[in-house]
Amino acid sequence: MKKHILFLLLFLGLSVVSYSQKSISGSVKDKNGQPIPSASIVEKGTQNGTSSGVDGSFTITVKDNNAILVISSLGFKKTEVAASSTVTAVLEEEGQELQEITIQTVGSRNTKRTVVDSPVAVDIINVSDVVNKTGQVEVNSLLQYVAPSFNASKQSGADGADHIDPATLRGLGPDQTLVLINGKRRHQSSLVNLFGSRGRGNTGTDMNAIPAASIKRIEVLRDGASAQYGSDAIAGVINIVLKDNVDEFTGNITYGAYNASTPYGSDINSSGIDGNTVQVNGNYGIKIKEKGFINATLDVMKKDHTNRPANPDKYSIYRQEFGDAEAKNASLFLNGSIATGTNSDFYFFGGAGYRDTDAFAYTRTADSPRNIAEIYPNGFNPVIGSKIMDNSLSAGFRTKLAKWDVDFNNTFGMNRFTYDIHNTLNASLQTNSPTSFDAGGHQLMQNTTGIHFTRNFETIKNGLNFAFGAEYRIENFQIFAGEEASYALYDVNGQVVTTATDPADYVYDGNGEPRPGGSQGFPGYSPANEVDKSRGNFAAYIDTELDLSDVVTVAAAARYENYTDFGSTFNVKWAQRFKVCETSGIRYSLSTGFRAPSLAQKYYNLKFTDYISGEASETLLANNDSPITAAFGVEKLKQEKSFNASLGYTYKKGKFTATVDGYFVNVKDRIVLTGQFDGSGLGMNVANVQFFANALDTRTIGLDMVASYETTFGNNTISASFVGNLNKMFIGEVHGNSILNTEEDKETLFGRREKYFLLASAPESKFGLNLNYNYNKKFNTNLRFTRFGEIELIDWVDTVDRYGAKIVTDLSLSYQFTSKIGFTIGANNLLNVYPDIQDTEAETGGNFDAVQMGFNGTYGFARLSFKL
Repeated sequence: MKKHILFLLLFLGLSVVSYSQKSISGSVKDKNGQPIPSASIVEKGTQNGTSSGVDGSFTITVKDNNAILVISSLGFKKTEVAASSTVTAVLEEEGQELQEITIQTVGSRNTKRTVVDSPVAVDIINVSDVVNKTGQVEVNSLLQYVAPSFNASKQSGADGADHIDPATLRGLGPDQTLVLINGKRRHQSSLVNLFGSRGRGNTGTDMNAIPAASIKRIEVLRDGASAQYGSDAIAGVINIVLKDNVDEFTGNITYGAYNASTPYGSDINSSGIDGNTVQVNGNYGIKIKEKGFINATLDVMKKDHTNRPANPDKYSIYRQEFGDAEAKNASLFLNGSIATGTNSDFYFFGGAGYRDTDAFAYTRTADSPRNIAEIYPNGFNPVIGSKIMDNSLSAGFRTKLAKWDVDFNNTFGMNRFTYDIHNTLNASLQTNSPTSFDAGGHQLMQNTTGIHFTRNFETIKNGLNFAFGAEYRIENFQIFAGEEASYALYDVNGQVVTTATDPADYVYDGNGEPRPGGSQGFPGYSPANEVDKSRGNFAAYIDTELDLSDVVTVAAAARYENYTDFGSTFNVKWAQRFKVCETSGIRYSLSTGFRAPSLAQKYYNLKFTDYISGEASETLLANNDSPITAAFGVEKLKQEKSFNASLGYTYKKGKFTATVDGYFVNVKDRIVLTGQFDGSGLGMNVANVQFFANALDTRTIGLDMVASYETTFGNNTISASFVGNLNKMFIGEVHGNSILNTEEDKETLFGRREKYFLLASAPESKFGLNLNYNYNKKFNTNLRFTRFGEIELIDWVDTVDRYGAKIVTDLSLSYQFTSKIGFTIGANNLLNVYPDIQDTEAETGGNFDAVQMGFNGTYGFARLSFKL
């Protein structure tokens, strides 16, 4: 009898268990009916979860018969549904700028992570939401105001950097932040910044080549990630996710212009408007069968010069025209996928862009030996033109192999930069000189092939996400020569000067000064400068995340890379998050990192005219492989090495979210562009010579703060967000082995002035407050305050120029007339705030240096948005 009772109890117990567990099948889609892959599906109150497949479908076994499923995906609002036998979840797009949503690609290969429960700091920026509320039309400008430690500067008088804006994360170099598109490595620009620009000596990624209209969201990982993604990820990673919507055409027509009135009352261009900007773009997507799509964006923009010349009381003979470059841009971007099975698809994305720009160079006065009075009686302002082609294509195949997600991909990218110098001359040709030149240029090509495996083991502790993969990357860098007259020095007979030329046959002006050769403003590349160099590298990585319990999450990654030109490197990362309570957590990370020297840093070379205190001199930038560089004792370039540490606190309760993250970044053997050593004894008709060298160590400490809140009452929605950054860099001992024979050599290698340039890569503080009010989803007003902290720079006469802290105010008003048509007007820098005015010895030759807040004053804009 007892056996029967025990058997009955056991049967009832097993029945209850089997009844309380049930298998749920479902799918996750967006409002257009498109499947959402890699969405997170979690049983509420547990760590039990899974993710959707390529077609948006999922299966999960729940432990509670009354279970609630929490479904989320990056860029969409989280939703909760009852766990019925079949579930169809439709997710709405998220509208906040820095919201708490699921991460798919950057910082974590676990699709179940959110911004708050991630063990590292990540920002998620809804680009269309930001664009609709502000006047920013370029990606760098957009990020400048919404990401706490991102900074970009518009340059003037910095040659190529006038055309491609250098940008930094956490005050480090432009080339120490890795950029991805849809999780795949983006190629860098072929340009290396040479003159008094932020990011001097660095190469960076031209994010402005990607039209904002093509971007769905931007993910900013503010943490060292070389162990996960490889070279360049010392400061962090920026992942740009392209739009994938279908069956809807969206477009914008934007006009904007600057108020040319300056606070110092100059009669020169001090009234009216300039910098007229017109941008037209459109985005449209179509379905391909049931599960595929193709989304296309076309963007065209024309932007005029701005001109902010020097104070007439201290009128600069070096810069009569000083401001942003003129630019004409056109780009086409595509993003798509085609289903090849239930759990597999072929995907592709990429773009083609063309930019035609003109930038002001330094003024050549009427009596300068660089001018021919018969051509320019009053002197002239050379114009450095460029034609930039930026093309990319990424294609891959994703599938399910057993329980592993597999991604095989090939990504190609190319940036080609050619110089067109006009309103200029070659003074040694005298009156026979042309006034425009093809000055040659440079090109960078990159191709990456990789295979990646990911799997979530739900039964190991509370869930283990395991990823591994391998990549092979090929890079090629070229310099190609311009026409002869753009670089050559001619004698009185019109023959190219060589070592055999009699100095008596040189061309002199009326004061006995020799006339220089080459195109004024920017000298052309000669056949001696031509370069065609390649390298390859192999990488393999492991990336894991483990939920030890409901309270503790750990993450670890390791990556090995081998470069054909400098050897191998191995980097590791460890991160951990502790759940303090339901609303808050503590996180930290430790990692090593590296940045391979760019091919441009290794092989770039040029003979150019440089200005020091307004005086011109001929300078040779020798490549790292040249005998000249070796003669000065400069060693072969090697990798930069870093150690990163971070400690953060996260809080989320209701509609309020806050994160605070402190960071420490130690970088050894940073590659810098040296100062100018005496080259007069080289017999190459140059006064100075400089090169790239691993010469510097830096330590950076800082604090990032992000907070957001939203509340709704009736038809009213009010939201507020705050971003802040405190950043301090310390420069260690300059080291250069046999270069440094004297203290004077140390100052030349990387002196006081260059140190100030480096420290000015970011202000020591930046704070932003964004306030937004929306009524009935029709009327919207956005008010934003951004405070840029003080920076200091050294001018041409070794004086410290201080740029005090300034607050920039932006305001926009918009109205949605119908579901199809909306209109926005507004002003960036509404109160016409300028940097502190300096004298004309500033690096730019104007009243201001290139500082993060800009130097153009108020920008007013109007935008018509429409859907079809």
